[in-house]
Amino acid sequence: MFSDDLADLFGPDGPLARQLPGYVPRAAQLELSEAIRDALDGGSVLIAEAGTGTGKTWAYLAPAFLSGGKVLVSTGTRTLQDQLFRRDIPRLRAALALPVDVALLKGRSNYVCHYHLERLEQDERALKSRDEITQLRAIRRFTRESGSGDRADLPEVPETADIWNRVTSTRDNCLGQDCPYVRDCFLLKARRHAQEADVVVVNHALFMADLALREEGITDLLPETRLVVFDEAHQLPDTATRFLGQSLSLHQVLDCARQAEAAGLAHARETVRWSELCQALDAAARDLRLVSAPVGRLPGGRATFEQIPETEAFDQSLDRLAQALDGLAESLGTQEERHPDLAAAARTARTLRARLWQWAHPGRGEPVVEDVPGFVGQPADVAQREAGAAEDQAAVRWIEHSAHSVRLQRAPLSVARIFSGFRRPGQSWVLTSATLSVRGDFQHFQRQLGLGSAATRSWVSPFDYPAQGLLYVPRSLPWPNDPGFTDAFACALLPLVDACEGGVLVLCTTLRAVDRVADALLRGMLASDRPVMRQGEASRGVLLERFRSAGNAVLVGSTSFWEGIDVPGDALTLVAIDKLPFAPPDDPVLEARLNVCRAEGGNPFMEYQLPQAALLLKQGAGRLIRSETDWGVLVVGDGRLVDKPYGRLLWQGLPPFARTRDAEVALDFMRNPPARQAPAAEDAAEA
Repeated sequence: MFSDDLADLFGPDGPLARQLPGYVPRAAQLELSEAIRDALDGGSVLIAEAGTGTGKTWAYLAPAFLSGGKVLVSTGTRTLQDQLFRRDIPRLRAALALPVDVALLKGRSNYVCHYHLERLEQDERALKSRDEITQLRAIRRFTRESGSGDRADLPEVPETADIWNRVTSTRDNCLGQDCPYVRDCFLLKARRHAQEADVVVVNHALFMADLALREEGITDLLPETRLVVFDEAHQLPDTATRFLGQSLSLHQVLDCARQAEAAGLAHARETVRWSELCQALDAAARDLRLVSAPVGRLPGGRATFEQIPETEAFDQSLDRLAQALDGLAESLGTQEERHPDLAAAARTARTLRARLWQWAHPGRGEPVVEDVPGFVGQPADVAQREAGAAEDQAAVRWIEHSAHSVRLQRAPLSVARIFSGFRRPGQSWVLTSATLSVRGDFQHFQRQLGLGSAATRSWVSPFDYPAQGLLYVPRSLPWPNDPGFTDAFACALLPLVDACEGGVLVLCTTLRAVDRVADALLRGMLASDRPVMRQGEASRGVLLERFRSAGNAVLVGSTSFWEGIDVPGDALTLVAIDKLPFAPPDDPVLEARLNVCRAEGGNPFMEYQLPQAALLLKQGAGRLIRSETDWGVLVVGDGRLVDKPYGRLLWQGLPPFARTRDAEVALDFMRNPPARQAPAAEDAAEA
């Protein structure tokens, strides 16, 4: 019956075809949906690669809606999360006429906190500019009128505005049930709705933070569900690595000192020498920053724990910081019952101390009182929460030093056992994306997440890539390690940019290359009024909106622009990639993983670096053709794609574009695009 329902739903006379103008039935969409139905019926795991245009969103939503069970959908980003909740789900729900209750749940930093908003309003000195005065008024008005408190619903205040950090709560400064506004709390309302809803839409970061959030006392935050769908699942390995590790910045330590001093002087002035304690912590943090300055001069401004220069001075400075945190945590612990602000400051100090202990003492487990003189409170509980499920003996530690911050980082070398252990007995998982395999081989992705026994299926895109697109690899460029490569790459692009009437997206593998390519294009286009934008000039969202609106702009970006960009039509007809996207060798986690692979007798390049590059290259190339009527040229400036034996593994994993190394052929394609189909109504299957 379920199978018949899906066939009817996606058929030419089904509810989608009747309700949505321009809907086109696709065999791949129905097959994908039926495979998801089978995984749901069997309580199994399905890894489903669905090419662009397959319509994977509705392919997984349809069986989720029809199943009648509780479903969790996790997306790659908050932007996709909002799109799914506000556009895709309402359209399908209306077409099916089903009373499905859907909840949107994000991390706490997305919701305005009434308590911290009030505190900011009472402290005029905390406002840093006239803009913040205007923003604060807008947030106050929004808080009175909003039902969600979700800052995404207030575009008037930029998402990157610093004021958001002061009107939202953190895990440590949330007052919980002691908050005077607990009944009005937007976060708690969102979490209660998630417990009751049929479908809950989250993002990967929140899914990975689930264990830590449970330690806040939020039981069943992500409720027991029959099905979990991971959309844009290719992001999961990196997200899991990031959220199952730990991070401690000196900014957090300095903020802790300021928070503790303000709370102590306000609510327990006569009991403790707060200024003295907090100044000692401030001084210890600044001393560690000074001692670790040599790290900032190393490649990438980072060093693994074993490579830190001047180790004796660094260790001594780290001990001073630990002792200062101990002293503050001890004093706060004796006074925390006097006021919620003191309790919040105590939790922050204990959390930071636990992170510092675990970073400095891998394999020692949680700190106990006899190990850490002066360390009080609940060290074992805090340490366990911060450690999560990561295994100390299989983690890498490093320090990052930049002009604005010093950060101690720790990450698991493998998330396979941890991630796969999240699955509950009998629960179905579906992991889907357009880029999960390397030439149809899913082993790399499966190894990363510990899903070796999962079923794997692949559906190709319905687009006519040989007719719609051309892959051009220039002959004349130097090798990528040549100092003149970036300028030569930009020069090779100029004729194509001149011939391109639509938008141009240039994807670089480093931020340094972004600036050099953008500068070179500006010099070569002096007579043109075409806008040239680069990453860093504004937020990613603002740049993309400007790019779409312009229709013929040039946008130069790095890592964050390689995926999640959907610009159909003539607004994007030329995509250029400077080099093959091999991960930088100075990445501490990558370096440690490669060393483990090598020590076990493996081939790190073939087993790890090449598959990673292939998946990212496929993501970048996927920006070009987004609909049946799109067309364009994909330029890859790195000759290794053709000239190296391993290059075949990379280009064969790309969409099957026509290929050339001849500049004139590429120019002719750009000047005389393939015959386009008559414009069609919006293709609803693309959801």
